[in-house]
Amino acid sequence: MSNLDRHPATRELGGLEATSAGPALDLLPGKEVLLGESTRVRRLLPTLGRRLVGAWAFVDHYGPDDVAAGAGMQVAPHPHTGLQTVSWLLEGEVHHRDSLGSDIRFGPGELALMTAGHGIAHAEQSPHPHPPFLHGAQLWVALPDASRETAPAFEHHATLPGWTSDGLTTTVLMGSFGGATSPGTAYTPLVGVDLAVAAGADVEVPLEPDFEYGLLASSGSATVEGAPLERSAMLYLGTGRRSLRLTAAEASRLLLLGGEPFEEHLVMWWNFVGRSGEEIVDYAEQWNGESERFGTVVGYDGERLEAPPLPPVRLKARGRQR
Repeated sequence: MSNLDRHPATRELGGLEATSAGPALDLLPGKEVLLGESTRVRRLLPTLGRRLVGAWAFVDHYGPDDVAAGAGMQVAPHPHTGLQTVSWLLEGEVHHRDSLGSDIRFGPGELALMTAGHGIAHAEQSPHPHPPFLHGAQLWVALPDASRETAPAFEHHATLPGWTSDGLTTTVLMGSFGGATSPGTAYTPLVGVDLAVAAGADVEVPLEPDFEYGLLASSGSATVEGAPLERSAMLYLGTGRRSLRLTAAEASRLLLLGGEPFEEHLVMWWNFVGRSGEEIVDYAEQWNGESERFGTVVGYDGERLEAPPLPPVRLKARGRQR
């Protein structure tokens, strides 16, 4: 999925100087952004004061939206570099096409994982006809320098591992959690887990103390270590935790994202992740010039997105600063 802001801010990511040295409970309320022709999302990362959680660099939560009478999600072909997109649905269906020739429809509980690497283009649409509601999360993972020029790839995993215990059902999107390991390819130590918490549950969730974590309430609400977490908000949890106590008065779906703090400095602008402003300028020029770097999305009926105008100042990577 794309960042369709026509005036995107430059995001300077990475570095350990802003990583919490211990547990935290920082609320990230999110910001509403229009995506495509009709989909509104709540952007939780990057946000003021928090740019990364592990290698997770971008978190959009959308829905549940009633799309029965409309077109639903309509995101035209656009490029990516230096990252992975992780698509996760709770309701609805998305039709993914990319410049590798992938042509896949996926729904709730399935992992759509695209590794941009050196460069890729893709489009995402609600198929016609489509289910009446659309609800999910779009996530980006920054690739480390050693892997950011890897060949692009797309993975679709229709079933994912997980477990159920004491009012908690887990589905592992990325990484390993509680003895279950996702089939999705990861390039840094990280984890992404959907937590379905039953009404009235009081559970302890295992964590890795060397990871930093964020927790998004996709639906419902919960109390996290005594702090309230309402729907569509995210808590930054810091590091140093071996477990996390969750209670829920109502049935809720939470998305736990974590990983080793990402120590490399990055520049993220529009749909590109690079290491310098010069790289970002080059990516944008190559995309607008229809370079072979990104290929062509076959089967999409419409025009592709152009990269927006670059900012008038030089893009720099300065690390994460609160």
